[in-house]
Amino acid sequence: HVQLVESGGGSVQAGGSLRLSCAAPGYTYSRNCMGWFRQAPGKEREGVATIYTGGGSTYYADSVKSRFTISQDNAKNTVYLQMNSLKPEDSAMYYCAIRPWTICGGNWYVAKTFTYWGQGTQVTVS
Repeated sequence: HVQLVESGGGSVQAGGSLRLSCAAPGYTYSRNCMGWFRQAPGKEREGVATIYTGGGSTYYADSVKSRFTISQDNAKNTVYLQMNSLKPEDSAMYYCAIRPWTICGGNWYVAKTFTYWGQGTQVTVS
């Protein structure tokens, strides 16, 4: 089992920024697909951004490209999501997820392929 601990959500005005963090305390294997999904009320969970922690390849939803940046700190077993130029449509519960021992690849955005999930952190943009 891999525990994921998220932090960094909150409320911000449109155009503002937030940084989400996802830590995997005690999990030391470095080659995983790890990233962020979001789910707004009444909508399906959608992939936002993922990163292959073994090589740094990143993947983004078209709706967040050029605004969001995913990064990693392997020494801290932590993945970050820097969100800039936030829009009201970015409001959602954001979930961290990990797919151990695999690259991200073409199905990087498919939620059901991810094994472990965090509890979620709310992002509200007004």
